Amino acid sequence: MTAAKTILITGATRGLGRAMVEEFVRLGHTVVGCGRDAAAVERLRRDFSQPHNFRVVDVASDAQVRAWAEAVLPSHGPPELLLNNAGVINRLAPLWELSAGEFDRVVSVNLTGVANVIRHFVPAMVARRRGVIVNFSSGWGRSTDAQVAPYCATKWAIEGLTQALAQELPDGMAAVPLNPGIINTDMLRECWGNAAANYPSPAEWARVAVPFLLKLGPTDNGRRLTVPIRGAND
Repeated sequence: MTAAKTILITGATRGLGRAMVEEFVRLGHTVVGCGRDAAAVERLRRDFSQPHNFRVVDVASDAQVRAWAEAVLPSHGPPELLLNNAGVINRLAPLWELSAGEFDRVVSVNLTGVANVIRHFVPAMVARRRGVIVNFSSGWGRSTDAQVAPYCATKWAIEGLTQALAQELPDGMAAVPLNPGIINTDMLRECWGNAAANYPSPAEWARVAVPFLLKLGPTDNGRRLTVPIRGAND
């Protein structure tokens, strides 16, 4: 059995994030998580009490992420596994039809948010020379499609950012860009409609993904990985 770890998850209130919270807790790990929806964060607090810790944080705000880190690092210490999972997708449309605000929203959450979390949590991990940082990418971070140009742009950027970060970390640590696969989430339903039902649910995905994530270590540093769940990688 894997020794108990402290897991930090952004975007913990819904979809893959919520499913991972439930599975990590079930396996005996401590979860520190955040989300933007105050009501959903309160439900997490009610369902998973101490030592778990959940907070309302918009990862696109450097000030909010800094305050989050200052609040939880003294009590929980640096995470052994940091999962930059929070993400949004643009309204389906050709790039030239999307406003500057719509484009900026995707970039601010999917890319700037990842950098903010790394800026405020990774120094404590580096000081200990231990821990794995997983930045959630996508199949659209390794391929492209029409009408999702902003989303593709951010996920391709995550691939490059993570591989560069991997070269900066000390021995004993790892940074991994992860394609979770195709999962029946709200985001997928926005893109694919009823066809999303042909793919695994977040709970089904988490039962495979969480043990996979727990096994990551220094030898995975810089590797472009995909969660090996049947039906999610078609």
